[in-house]
Amino acid sequence: MKIGVVMDPIGSINIKKDSTFEMIWQAQLLGWEVEYLEMNDLSIDNGVAYGDVRALKTYQNADHWYDLGESRRVRLGDLDAILMRKDPPFDMEFVYSTYILELAEQQGALVVNSPKALRDCNEKAYCAWFPQVCPDTIITRKSSDFRAFLAKHDDIIVKPLDGMGGASIFRIQTGSPNVGVIIETLTHHESTYAMAQRYMPEIIDGDKRILMIHGEPVPYVLARLAAKGETRGNLAAGGRGVAQAISDTDRHIASIVGPELVKRGIMFAGLDVIGDRLTEINVTSPTCIKEINDAYGTNIALDLMRAIESQLVN
Repeated sequence: MKIGVVMDPIGSINIKKDSTFEMIWQAQLLGWEVEYLEMNDLSIDNGVAYGDVRALKTYQNADHWYDLGESRRVRLGDLDAILMRKDPPFDMEFVYSTYILELAEQQGALVVNSPKALRDCNEKAYCAWFPQVCPDTIITRKSSDFRAFLAKHDDIIVKPLDGMGGASIFRIQTGSPNVGVIIETLTHHESTYAMAQRYMPEIIDGDKRILMIHGEPVPYVLARLAAKGETRGNLAAGGRGVAQAISDTDRHIASIVGPELVKRGIMFAGLDVIGDRLTEINVTSPTCIKEINDAYGTNIALDLMRAIESQLVN
């Protein structure tokens, strides 16, 4: 097995928390050859997708966790699989990289997740395809729409469609003094789409991350509890992760979303749930593997590698 991994610079990661590192480690334990790429290593030459790869060897050593071989150019389609694990922002450069990876997919490699799905399934907006399990939600540019939504619910969350890690997420309540400037900032004076959702007080019990492997939920979730004085449970925003068994409600949401993920070629995803409502569907580089593994002795990255292997066999 030869697997390529497109990721952010490996020298900047925290191996104790990084889900991509755990995937690489498990692939390595299986005896797979791992090839390292960053986004600027992808290219197309006369209709062929190429990558300037470097052989990657990893270690469970916080002082020296990787070695890289010499760079060499390969046809991406000659790899068995490619993990696209580049973190957002989801900008046009990210979109361009998916064009190259889609060509690699056509030329023989299994790309996880599907490049087309990475483009089509915005992590915030894709929830609109599942209104039966989502809170009241609007996506709009118009200030009047946001104000009407606030008047309806009295307490709402507003956020950009291209953020990650809790960046630029605001809670607005009726009577808040900065409603206008928040809406102007998020929509760039009605020139950019943004999202609003009804505020859910169940956030006090955590913003749960359900990890999905080939349409099936992992049996444990990570509840991310907001820091004192915060609305956001994101770990990047200071939230604290508490692993727990998946609930019947979580399984119900997963049963609705899972088949659609499979249809779109999304092999690994993270569903964000507050209370009994789905708030986001993370498809670019979902995390929380290490926290759940540490709490329950699971091996989520190995389960993902086995799922990838089964697709290649089939």
